[in-house]
Amino acid sequence: MSVDSTYENSAFENSAFEIRYVDAVADAGLLHGWVTHPKAAFWLMQQASLGEVAAEYAAIAARPGHDALIGSRDGQPMFLMERYDPRHELSGVYPVQPGDVGMHFLVAPAETPIPGFTRAVILAVLDLLFADPLTHRVVVEPDARNTAVHALNAYAGFEVAGKVRLPHKEALLSFCVRSAFKHAQRRSRHVH
Repeated sequence: MSVDSTYENSAFENSAFEIRYVDAVADAGLLHGWVTHPKAAFWLMQQASLGEVAAEYAAIAARPGHDALIGSRDGQPMFLMERYDPRHELSGVYPVQPGDVGMHFLVAPAETPIPGFTRAVILAVLDLLFADPLTHRVVVEPDARNTAVHALNAYAGFEVAGKVRLPHKEALLSFCVRSAFKHAQRRSRHVH
């Protein structure tokens, strides 16, 4: 996956997001503010200390097949995304297929929410993941109670496979194939 790049996102005022890898030490304070914010309750790090956040993202950076990235707009960090190999993270949960890529994302808390921004972020994240020709399907497993993200995932082209039990939550396992994402991407261009 190529990062440290700019991704055009016509779904949000023809803006571009700059994507770079997380620096676990330098970004710890920023990420700590995001993952412990009340709106990030489903991120499961509400009580994490600054040191625990730094350690978590250092561990992600060291783990083969798992990356954490920050997306910025006009130089301002705006979201966090994680890409992971479901063979390592979800083995035994579902039959992983070649070309499956797992994803998490978190939009930074905003004092004034920007209409359409979270939709633009998920489309940018999927655009980055599907830019790799080896990616055939993106896998997500949000908390089953997180109805807001389920609606967002449906907007982006995900289809629900069903509920699964993970160590810290009951999750709604969902998949997005390239063609469904492309359809969502085209639809978003006509909405804005």
